[in-house]
Amino acid sequence: MSREQLVVQRARKSFQTGRTKPLEFRIHQLKSLLRFISDRRRDIAEAVKKDLGKSEHGTELFETLGLEGDIKLAVEKLAEWAAPRPVEKNLLTISDEVYVQPEPLGVVLIIGAWNYPWAVTLQPLVGAIAAGNAAIIKPSEVSSHSAKVMEELLPQYLDKDLYPVVTGGVPETQELLRQRFDHIFYTGNSTVGKLVMEAAARHLTPVTLELGGKSPCYIDKDCDITIACRRITWGKFVNCGQTCIAPDYILCEPSIQSRVVEEINKNVKEFYTDNPKTFEDYGRIINQRHFKRVMALMEGSTVAVGGDSDESQCYIAPTVLKDVTRESRVMKEEIFGPLLPIITVSGVDEAIQFINEREKPLVVYVFSHDNKLIKRVIAETSSGALLANDCLVHFTVSALPFGGVGNSGMGCYHGRHSFNQLSHLRSCLIKQLKMEGVNSMRYPPHTAKKLGWARFFLLKQVDVSRLRRMALLTMFAGLAAFVVQRFLR
Repeated sequence: MSREQLVVQRARKSFQTGRTKPLEFRIHQLKSLLRFISDRRRDIAEAVKKDLGKSEHGTELFETLGLEGDIKLAVEKLAEWAAPRPVEKNLLTISDEVYVQPEPLGVVLIIGAWNYPWAVTLQPLVGAIAAGNAAIIKPSEVSSHSAKVMEELLPQYLDKDLYPVVTGGVPETQELLRQRFDHIFYTGNSTVGKLVMEAAARHLTPVTLELGGKSPCYIDKDCDITIACRRITWGKFVNCGQTCIAPDYILCEPSIQSRVVEEINKNVKEFYTDNPKTFEDYGRIINQRHFKRVMALMEGSTVAVGGDSDESQCYIAPTVLKDVTRESRVMKEEIFGPLLPIITVSGVDEAIQFINEREKPLVVYVFSHDNKLIKRVIAETSSGALLANDCLVHFTVSALPFGGVGNSGMGCYHGRHSFNQLSHLRSCLIKQLKMEGVNSMRYPPHTAKKLGWARFFLLKQVDVSRLRRMALLTMFAGLAAFVVQRFLR
């Protein structure tokens, strides 16, 4: 029996004891996870520095801050999320107890990604714990230092049987995927996402796939180009461009291309100095394989800003490519690096057409003062999210579901959405063994008269809370009339 099989068996056995059901247990585990982040902040930062060249402040801002917020929200709201959810009734069930009861799925497999090795691995874990599941945590082997710290230190804070960390490369991940899980949560690229989904299908296991794609960024010629380019520069080059929701390419009219290049160049110097290679807050490409892949994407394109590189350090400068065509190599795959191609279009009509001719992206960005233009892009395109006049910040809003559509993924998470995604929303109806006369309409023989009554009772939806409010209002109105009448006497 393999190590992976033993780990999964142990987690399932522990889950079947029912230990994860009480909310007190879940809250204790969530608070322990929060304590882990607080106690081990420096270990986490050092690991990320070794993996991605990210500064300590950058790690806190982009890895642990949002994670802490998600945990605190789950602790605060868990009783509300886990409570039975009453639903509308029809006349046939008006006297019955009808509700949705969230319940744990079972054992969840979480396969993390290397670009934000803590945030995208542990945020799904927050949802898994809150929903009452056991979870096998598989950090990416590419961010090896973070994976090692997670394997060594996380079990000191969380239940070792219910939330084990499994490290390793492709063989270990493949062995995990041979096991039966109740849900698989994968963050990464669409190629591996298809393999995960194929493995899950053998056990009819549902999946959440947080993938990526080429997220377009349309700049309206009449917007404030200075502010737009400042926000785009930040969103594109943070984490050296290795962000699934980074703007992948710019769409703009030819008349503003030079201005866009000029403004981005100015912002690169402001954010990262004249020499980003020596600047603490500018990271590195994760490894040499990805370095070579990103460098090859520049082939055939004109460098307008940056273009410098150093393979020995996996360093690629913030780079803007101009006059890029639809057939350019850089437009054939998700960049996932610090290259920002600009494609010129005649206006919003062509931009929308360009977006719709390609796979649905994780996010569409649009910069414009014109609210009608923004609403039109929302109405005429499809993507996991749409963000107007900024980049990345929708990820910070826990109330918004984060996820893709089509080739950019399926399912969503963050805040309550993580809880719902990793719960089974069970339909419950509790009826009394009374009022058999009303129920008789459904028993044979089925007559036209019975069908008429059935239509009335089954198709008429009843909002019980509204009825209660009306009854309360009627009671207060009657009481007020009584008081006024007594007063007038």
